[in-house]
Amino acid sequence: MSRIGNKVIEIPAGVTVTVEDRNVKISGLKGNLVVPLNKGISVEIEGATLTCKRDSEVKQVKQNHGTVRANIHNAIVGVSSGYKKELEMRGIGYKAQLQGNNVVLWAGYSHTVTIIPNEGVKVTLPSPTEIVVEGIDKQAVGQTAARIREVRRPEPYLGKGIRYKDEYVALKEGKRAGGKK
Repeated sequence: MSRIGNKVIEIPAGVTVTVEDRNVKISGLKGNLVVPLNKGISVEIEGATLTCKRDSEVKQVKQNHGTVRANIHNAIVGVSSGYKKELEMRGIGYKAQLQGNNVVLWAGYSHTVTIIPNEGVKVTLPSPTEIVVEGIDKQAVGQTAARIREVRRPEPYLGKGIRYKDEYVALKEGKRAGGKK
């Protein structure tokens, strides 16, 4: 039994959901998204609620039930309020700069690294060491933020690198601190 797949989705005001062929089209204030439906999954819209139903008890259909429901819910949240990931850079000389829509990073290498954001994602820089990734597609926002973080992940000894704003990095003590006395 899928617990996630059986949950009812509330459709907020200002968001319209339509089912065409094997796609669910969702439009709201921030934009439009299309979520494909897997085989064996159907969608019923009654007023301001949406439910996902599965046609059979085949294992693959049962596995896809919760995934399709979660993708539709993420799209509804995206077109109504959007998604946002904040990153910060720590380290001497670490900074970011925008060149058009691309992000150029100075992250302790002998060269700069340029990240091209996914389609539909907007990157802003409140300061040279803060990066804000925003968009309506949860997957695209997360993927762009993960690619930026992957340039220089935070290291455990000094904490230098690119991290999410709320990320905790456990610092290790160095070799000298644990030596003989």
